[in-house]
Amino acid sequence: MIEEFVDAGEGARFETDVCIVGSGAAGLTLARRLVARGLDVCILESGAADYEKPLQDLGIGDNVGFPYYQLDQSRLRLFGGTTAVWGGRVVQLDAIDFEHRPWIEHSGWPFGKETLSPYYEESLRALDLRVTEGDERLWSELGLREPGFDSAELRTHFFQFDEQFERFTLRRCDDLVESPRVRVLLRATVLDVRANADGTAVESVTIGNLDGGRGVVRARAFVLAAGGLENPRLLLNSTGANPRGLGNDEDLVGRFFMEHPHARAGRVRPDKLWRLLHLLPRSHRDGPLRYAALLRSAEALQERAGILNSSFTLSVRQHEGARMPPGKWLFNTLKWKVPHDHRGRSVWWIQRRTKQLLAERMGVYLRWLRVNANRRGLYVVARAEQAPNPASRVMLSEERDAFGLPRIALDWQLLDVDKRSLKVTMEALDRELRRLSLGRVEPSPWLDEPETPWVADPLVSNHPVGGYHHMGTTRMATSARRGVVDADCRVHGVGNLYIAGSSVFPTGGWANPTLTILALALRLGDHLGRKLDPARLPPSSGQRARS
Repeated sequence: MIEEFVDAGEGARFETDVCIVGSGAAGLTLARRLVARGLDVCILESGAADYEKPLQDLGIGDNVGFPYYQLDQSRLRLFGGTTAVWGGRVVQLDAIDFEHRPWIEHSGWPFGKETLSPYYEESLRALDLRVTEGDERLWSELGLREPGFDSAELRTHFFQFDEQFERFTLRRCDDLVESPRVRVLLRATVLDVRANADGTAVESVTIGNLDGGRGVVRARAFVLAAGGLENPRLLLNSTGANPRGLGNDEDLVGRFFMEHPHARAGRVRPDKLWRLLHLLPRSHRDGPLRYAALLRSAEALQERAGILNSSFTLSVRQHEGARMPPGKWLFNTLKWKVPHDHRGRSVWWIQRRTKQLLAERMGVYLRWLRVNANRRGLYVVARAEQAPNPASRVMLSEERDAFGLPRIALDWQLLDVDKRSLKVTMEALDRELRRLSLGRVEPSPWLDEPETPWVADPLVSNHPVGGYHHMGTTRMATSARRGVVDADCRVHGVGNLYIAGSSVFPTGGWANPTLTILALALRLGDHLGRKLDPARLPPSSGQRARS
C-alpha cells in the first residue's frame, strides 16, 4: 500500500516490524528482502511520488570545505531516490578494498569480499546482468584483445551498465505497492529518532509533513537508508538520549566523508593513436549487455608505492583551458534548472541514449579526426579512490529547514595521498605505454603543486567534481571507537537501529557504489530476517494507522 502522509493532526500512529527511512536503492532492496522473510515493513519517504521543489529544498546545505556540488542538487528526494537519474554503472569493489592496508590509515572492512560475494551475484542477477567480477577474464569472454599491461603495474576492469530506465522509481515497484506487508508513506519526513532514556534502543520515529501534520512510527527495528548526507543528519539531530546525537558517543557520526574525485590526471602523447583509441573500449555490446573498460593501479603497485586503488580511462577531451562547447554548456546549465520530474528525467534519458548510440557508431572516427587536427587531445580522466579522513565530515549548521531542524554543512577535505596516488599511477601508465611503444604520458602540472589539493576540470566530465557518491559518514567497524555501525550495520550501542547504504563504507575503492549498496542491503535483510523471525514471535499489529 502507498499513501501520502497528509494527516494534519497530532495523533497519527503507525506500527510495523521494520521501519525503513528512505526509498532509494538500499531501502527498496531491503524492503523486498524483509517481505520475502515474512516481515511487515513501513517505508518512510520524505519526498513525493515524483520531484517537487519544496521537498527537494529540504536538502539545502552549505559547502565549507573543498568546493563541491550544491548539496540539494547532489541527491533527489522522491520515491526511488537518486537512482532515478542513475547512470547505471555496475561494478564490484575489489578484494583489496576490503582489506586493512597498512599504508592507508583507517582502511579495512570488518569482513572480506567473500562475505559479500553471494550477494553481489544475487544483485547482478536482479539487474539482469552477467555474474562476473568484471576483471581481466572478460577480455576473452567478450572476444576482445587484451591490452597487455604488466599486472604488477596496472590492471584492467570493466563496468557493466544497467540500462533499465527508472528501475527503482514508483513505476517499477508494483510488487511493493501491492504487497499487504508493505506500507509506503510519502511526504513523511523524519524529524526525530527517539531512543529510550539510556539510548540503547529506538522506541519510535517522529514524522512530519510540510502542512504541519505529525505522526509517530513504532517498530521492532529501524533502518536509516537516506544516504550519506541525510543518515548522519538524522543521527546528529536526534539528541534526546545524547546531546551529541544518537550513536555519536565517539564523535564519529558524519566524519570520514568520501567521494570518488574526478580529474584530468595527464595527457597522452600517442605514437599509435588508432591503437590507443581501441585499447580500452568505451562501449562494447555483447548481446543486450553493454560494457566499458578502464584501468586502475595494480595491487602490487599500491603496496609498493603506498597509494590508493584509483581508476582512469583514456578519453578524447578538449584541451585544458579551452572554451566549453555551446551544447555542453547548455546541458550543464539546464541540468538542474529543468525539474527532475518524470518528464525532465525522460528528456535526460533520451539525450543520454542518443549521445551513447552516436558514440557507439561513429565515436572512434570522430575522436581520431579531432586528435589528428589537434582540436582535442587524448587525456587521462581519473575516477579516484579517496582515503578515509576524519576531518572530512558532515556537520549541522546554524541554518534551519522548513521544519525548523538544523541543515547540514559539508566540510570535504582531501589528503596528500589522494593526489600522490594519481601521480604515481600516471608514472606507471607512462612506463607501460613506452614499453608497449604506444606513446607517453605527461602528468597534469597540478599534481606537482604542493599547495593544490585537487583540481576539478569541467571540460573532462559532466560530473567534474566527483561521482555524486557520498560514502563513509556512518562507517562500519568492529569497535565503536573506530566506527558508527558494526559488521551487521547496527549502530554501536543501539540494539535495534541499523543503517543501509554507502554511508557505512569504511573505504570506497574506485567502483561506483550502487552494486555494493544492493549487496549490503540483501545481507542486512537476511540478518534482520533471522533476528526478527516472525515464526518465533507473535504476529505484528500490522501497519494499521490509529488517529
